[in-house]
Amino acid sequence: MSIIRTPDERFSNLPGFPFDPHYVEINGLRVHYVDEGQGETILCLHGEPTWSSLYRKMIPALSVHYRVIAMDFIGFGRSDKFTEKAEYSFQMHLDTLAGFIEVLALEHITLVVQDWGGLIGLTLASEKPQRFARLVIMNTGLPVGHEPMSDAFLSWRRLAERLPNMPIGRVIRMGLVHGNSIGPEIIAAYEAPFPDASYKAGASVWPMLVPLDPQDPGAAEMQQARAVLSEWQKPAIVMFSDSDPITREGDRFFRKLIPTAKNEPDIVIKNAGHFLITQKYETF
Repeated sequence: MSIIRTPDERFSNLPGFPFDPHYVEINGLRVHYVDEGQGETILCLHGEPTWSSLYRKMIPALSVHYRVIAMDFIGFGRSDKFTEKAEYSFQMHLDTLAGFIEVLALEHITLVVQDWGGLIGLTLASEKPQRFARLVIMNTGLPVGHEPMSDAFLSWRRLAERLPNMPIGRVIRMGLVHGNSIGPEIIAAYEAPFPDASYKAGASVWPMLVPLDPQDPGAAEMQQARAVLSEWQKPAIVMFSDSDPITREGDRFFRKLIPTAKNEPDIVIKNAGHFLITQKYETF
């Protein structure tokens, strides 16, 4: 098992990301997080292949009234990275997030998730519901291997599997409706955690960890998460974009599944792709 850390200088002077780094050790691994403001906790979880920088435009606004924490999953951002794909698993990510919440003693959490942040975060919320007060769900899912995956996801999975050196910037642009709407300095910020291919094992393997069969790792845990969320009585808001070929119309699943989400207005981000947060903010 080989663990590496992205050099600190890679994160110097990133546009719109002035936040001081914070670190905590979870299961022998160093986990990075942004921690801004005071008050009730908003925990923001990124997806593939982004990091806490995804939420940089939201953090200043929300931290005026709340404590905003944005964690980097292992393999991403300033957190430690395994060099071997085999070290990454659904359970490892779930255990890391569980340990993170325990060590920081987070309570009454408003959970904000996108992409893989939802697969891991919503599963943990179902296992530790007493820790969570609200859910904000964006462009994600709870795949359990029963329903067929979209052609767009399967194509993305095949692409990630055969690429020896995932082009992070290209992937970000592919996930936007207008890929050229963000400048090279923003793309460079998303690429900052990954100096070369040895740092990208976590990003490369995440698409392969999505369950395609009920017997795949993570499927049973997310099936249980579905069961818990079907009886969820705390606030839940679902916001999806209209132009993401991977998760488009997935909001219907969550609004049907979660009782409290049924009572909220349908929120669809128009003319936005997979990275709906980026698409919404970067053009301003």
